[in-house]
Amino acid sequence: MSETFYVVPVEVHEQIVTAAYTSRGFAPEEAAHAAKLATAATRHGIRTHNAIKAIHLDDLFGSKAGGCCPDVAIERLPSRFDSAEVWNAHKKLGQAVAWEAIERCIELAEKHGVGTVSVDNAFHYLWGGGYVMEAAKRGYIAYTNCTASLAEVVPFGGVYPTLGTNPHSWGFPTADAVGFPVVIDWATSVIAMGRVQQFQREGKELPPGAAVDKDGKPTTDPHAAVSLVPFGAHKGYGLALINELVAGLIGGSLPTLRSRSPVPNEKQSCNFFFQVIHPEAVSSGCFAGGRSQAANLKAVLTDILGHGNEGCLLPGQLEAAFASRSDAAGGLLFSAAEVAALNEIAAAAAVPVIDQAALPTA
Repeated sequence: MSETFYVVPVEVHEQIVTAAYTSRGFAPEEAAHAAKLATAATRHGIRTHNAIKAIHLDDLFGSKAGGCCPDVAIERLPSRFDSAEVWNAHKKLGQAVAWEAIERCIELAEKHGVGTVSVDNAFHYLWGGGYVMEAAKRGYIAYTNCTASLAEVVPFGGVYPTLGTNPHSWGFPTADAVGFPVVIDWATSVIAMGRVQQFQREGKELPPGAAVDKDGKPTTDPHAAVSLVPFGAHKGYGLALINELVAGLIGGSLPTLRSRSPVPNEKQSCNFFFQVIHPEAVSSGCFAGGRSQAANLKAVLTDILGHGNEGCLLPGQLEAAFASRSDAAGGLLFSAAEVAALNEIAAAAAVPVIDQAALPTA
């Protein structure tokens, strides 16, 4: 049975999120960027990276802990490359930096065919898929990765967590072909640590091969799990490693120190990498059957989903379906527990709480 959600108007949701951030000292523009990402995540059913998660992240590692600095300016560092920029975020709110970075990449791609922005001294930007999805909806190919706030993942064959969950996000301009952008967006661990905590509360066992105990031995006991395992063994490990290598090239330091207690002469913040490619920049102009680039993309997807594969889903399809459900409901869909959590945020920010009894359901 489909879960019942309460429909919260977008403006009510964004009022709460904006107030939460401004009450913590963030500038109105930063708060608006945070609200934009939280709305996009909730609209597409990304409940792991909504406003509740964002505020929790700020509580743990952000403005209260010195890991995120409200109302600071991004520093554009010198570069000899016209299509590549490097920024020092100075621990500015991650969502604000990320929205600005994807916009700048689009500008660079329009001019040079490709644009990259690498970000040092960053604070986590939450749902990477939201940024690449925005670019893909506007007709571009986009990619981003970031280092996770904490090293909670054990390398393949190891016993000690030295990697983050380290998500990768790709977006492709396929709206004309299939009705929505293909968005491939995932963390590189089997499960998130938040899922471990959920299973602790619910008294459920973890799936096999998802976590290890304090001695580095596999466990399905959520109370014994202290570290996570990469998905796909060496393959997920390799993908997680990519983020750390890119971060190390940008300016990131030791993963095991990230977001931990301050260490003299060390850097302990996250790093971002963004890239946007204009489709014309990769086109040979020579497509079979005289097809255009757009028609060829559609033909490729039709072939992949043919031959008895018509029931297969494309990455981004579930998110597009949830967005349609949200739009049909006329707002953002939250569970009762999530409405309660939003009300805690609203009360702390001194704005009106949501009257759950007055909300329609969907």
